[in-house]
Amino acid sequence: MKKFTALALMLTMLVILLAGCSSDVSMTDNNTTDALSYDDAIKELETFYADIKPRNVNAPLDVNITDAAAASGLASIDTFPVTVQGRGEINFEIAAATELSASAPDDWLNVVADHFNRSNQTLNGKSVSVTVRKITSGEVLTYMVEGGYRPECYIPSNDAWGQMLDASGFKTITVEKRIAGNTAGVLMRESTYNEFVQKHKDVNMANILQAAIDGELVFAYTNPYTSSTGLNILSSMLYAFDNNNPLSDTAVNKLIEYQRNAPTAAYTTAVLKNSAAKGIIDAMVMEEQAYINTGELRGYVFTPAGIRHDHPVYTFDYVDAEKQDAIRLFAQYCLNDENQKLASDKGFNRHDDYIAQPNGMDGNGYLAAQRVWKKNKNGGRPVIAVFVADISGSMGGNPINALIESLKNTMRYIDSDNYIGLVSYDDNVNINLPIGRFDNRQRAYFSGAVKNLQVGGKTATYNATLVGLKMLMDACKEVPDAKPMLFVLTDGVTNVGYRLDRIAPIVAGLRVPIYTIGYELDDQYKGDLQKLSTINEASCIDADVEGIVNVLRNLFNVNM
Repeated sequence: MKKFTALALMLTMLVILLAGCSSDVSMTDNNTTDALSYDDAIKELETFYADIKPRNVNAPLDVNITDAAAASGLASIDTFPVTVQGRGEINFEIAAATELSASAPDDWLNVVADHFNRSNQTLNGKSVSVTVRKITSGEVLTYMVEGGYRPECYIPSNDAWGQMLDASGFKTITVEKRIAGNTAGVLMRESTYNEFVQKHKDVNMANILQAAIDGELVFAYTNPYTSSTGLNILSSMLYAFDNNNPLSDTAVNKLIEYQRNAPTAAYTTAVLKNSAAKGIIDAMVMEEQAYINTGELRGYVFTPAGIRHDHPVYTFDYVDAEKQDAIRLFAQYCLNDENQKLASDKGFNRHDDYIAQPNGMDGNGYLAAQRVWKKNKNGGRPVIAVFVADISGSMGGNPINALIESLKNTMRYIDSDNYIGLVSYDDNVNINLPIGRFDNRQRAYFSGAVKNLQVGGKTATYNATLVGLKMLMDACKEVPDAKPMLFVLTDGVTNVGYRLDRIAPIVAGLRVPIYTIGYELDDQYKGDLQKLSTINEASCIDADVEGIVNVLRNLFNVNM
């Protein structure tokens, strides 16, 4: 299956190029990097919109709409790859944090597991092996609670996830509290760090947050539903707001105050690294091991914060005794001198003297903290979003089916106080659903409009993008404190209408983040989607058709 591309960044503003008004598909030679002013962008948008002449399509009311079952919003667990395959008579699967199970240097557990599988380990006269699945710590929780996934072993980044599983009705059994030591913390640009220490003395969460609220620095963190560092720092933030009760109204109100001017939580740590490299943010969260292995961040200073990330090893009461013993055997193997040296070589086992800072959370508290963040991450501002769906002929088959199913399933992640509209396009642009508050009636119209999407014709992606932007600008007049954003879902094959270089100055001038999601995207079409998203520092997400429901679920948790 072909994959669509990605490059993810974060919300703020960056500009790209050009000018021009004709609606043909020829490229211009005037590739400037100047954005239009906001007022000029609005004027240009009005002119382009009048030329495009979108059609209004009546959305049918889906009277049979029901809340999608949680499991239906999840892709197959096999979209998370197995990185080591065991074939022993006793074999168990580890759901392993990605900093342990990805490619080098984030492959420590893969290397150890491979060596273990080759070492002829036995138990009760039977050969023992291990299978490793690469999956974020937060996705394991989601899949176990909502999707029926039952790994025999779980190695998350920190123990918060084990506590959350216990609070969700699972019975974890701690095999080891630590197999690869690590810390999460805050990275600051060196010049920012020196100024910060001179003014505030201590680099701690309370001081960082107050400095961010006061506009002294831009601080960014990752999605606490999937990222261990994001969850860790979110908990530390709430505790800094109210040491006595991190889930109190006082803490929540301070979180809202902070979030009103904070960057959107990053989809991945890679987003933060890219934003830091561009100088967009001054401080960000990261695990120390990632910092050690990222050469371009040498000009940053790392300060540990929150709880430790020591990669505890869990099994569960549903795992039989023989496999539990095999898991203990493997955990001891991880702790031998050779493997611990390898862990140190790959950036782990630093700051062993760091003691976890209190955050006032238990398993139920962490789950509540996620819900608090989900509700308040936009600083009390509603989101106005338009989905722009490619229904051209090249989307036929798997892509359009995945698009329809993913939009249907991910409706459950969009809060009712947000405002949603839908545009579709082939040669022409259709307004399938005008923007409206996402109450039950709007949900039913949205569901009906999505189910009615049919493919055919050519592809006018940038015409449709302009129509979506015009809808957003009009809606923002009615809801002036809202946060506008656009989601473009396409295979990237633009062959009629305006080109990217024609609309880029308008996009930059309007400062609306545009998230692009490509379906079965060929390499030749990657560049434009990446550029469109990067204009205002949004994301172009990497996934395949099978995993698109997870992509949208996590994207909406971050933004909607």
